[in-house]
Amino acid sequence: MNILGINAYHGNASAAIVCDGRLIAAVEEERFNRVKYAAGFPAQAIRYCLKEAGLALSDVDHVAVPRNPYARLGTKLFYALRMPSFARERLKVLAKFTGIPEALAAAFDADPKKIGANFHRIEHHQAHLASAFFVSPFEHAFLLSADGLGDFASTMWGFGMGNRMEIDGAIPFPHSLGLYYTAVTQYLGFPRFGDEYKVMGMAAYGQPEQLDISRHPAPRPQVQRLPFGSEVFHAPSHRPRDGVGRK
Repeated sequence: MNILGINAYHGNASAAIVCDGRLIAAVEEERFNRVKYAAGFPAQAIRYCLKEAGLALSDVDHVAVPRNPYARLGTKLFYALRMPSFARERLKVLAKFTGIPEALAAAFDADPKKIGANFHRIEHHQAHLASAFFVSPFEHAFLLSADGLGDFASTMWGFGMGNRMEIDGAIPFPHSLGLYYTAVTQYLGFPRFGDEYKVMGMAAYGQPEQLDISRHPAPRPQVQRLPFGSEVFHAPSHRPRDGVGRK
C-alpha cells in the first residue's frame, strides 16, 4: 500500500511517501524553490517523493491531507461569528484544499478523473500522531502532539497499538502553548510566522535574569486546558528598546 501525504497551502508545504508501512521519503518544498517557509502546493516535493519510492502517480493508493474542515465544526462556526475577517481567510484556505486532486493532477499533467487514489482529510493533530507512530518501530506507544493551532486544537494525546490509534483528549483553541511561544517571539521583535526558532537558538546564549517573571504565566496543569495569565497577551505595542528585531 502506497500512501502519499501532502501538506499544502500553509507554511512549510511538504510531502511524504509511505510504502507498506515504511517511510521512504519526506521533504519540504523550500528545499527545491529555496523560499523559506514556502507555502502553496508542494509539486516538486511530491515528484521527489515518488521518484525516491520508484512510483508513478498511478501507483499511489491513498492521499492524506492534514486538514479536516468538519473537525470541531461548532467551534469553528462560533469563532467565525466572533472573528469574521479571520473566518474569511480560513475559508479561502479551505477552498484551496478542496482542489488538491486537481492540483495534483496538474502537477503531473494528468487527468484528475484518472487518479485512482482515495483522498482522505485527516484532522490536523491526528495526522501528526499518525505520522510519528505508524512508521515507528513500536507496537504500542503513548502519543502526544502539541503546536500552535490546527483544526482549532493545539494539543492532542492518545495511545497507539498495532495499526490503530485511540484519542484520549485534546486542548481546544485558544489555549495553546505554541501561540504563547509565538506571542513571546513577537514581543521580542520577530513579527513573522516561523521566527520562533531564532528565539530558541538565541536562548542558549542568554542568562535567566527573568526566570521568575517568565514562570508567572506558565500553565497550571488542568484537564483540557492550558490557562496562561492573560497579562502576557496585553504587552505594550512598542518593542523593547534593547531587543532584537528585523532591520
